[in-house]
Amino acid sequence: MAFTPASLTRLAGASGVSLWHYSTADAVGDVNTAGYFNSAANMLNVYDVIIAVTSVGGSVAVSHMYVNANNGSTVDVVDGVAITSTDSD
Repeated sequence: MAFTPASLTRLAGASGVSLWHYSTADAVGDVNTAGYFNSAANMLNVYDVIIAVTSVGGSVAVSHMYVNANNGSTVDVVDGVAITSTDSD
């Protein structure tokens, strides 16, 4: 699939760095590929943090990633860190 601009929401920001939420049916491996966020290059700054919620085949994954490069047309994010949790009840 492809990046959906309406699914990227700015949650907070200060000092030139923003926190974003992004929800998609794409796999996290697609989301963290260089170029995925290119159409948001005018919104995303280097070091902006993205909380990505991906849902593939009913399996939901949440991860933190940040923008490590943006030359104005190509955006790259780090692979990210999966947020894991245990619900033992």
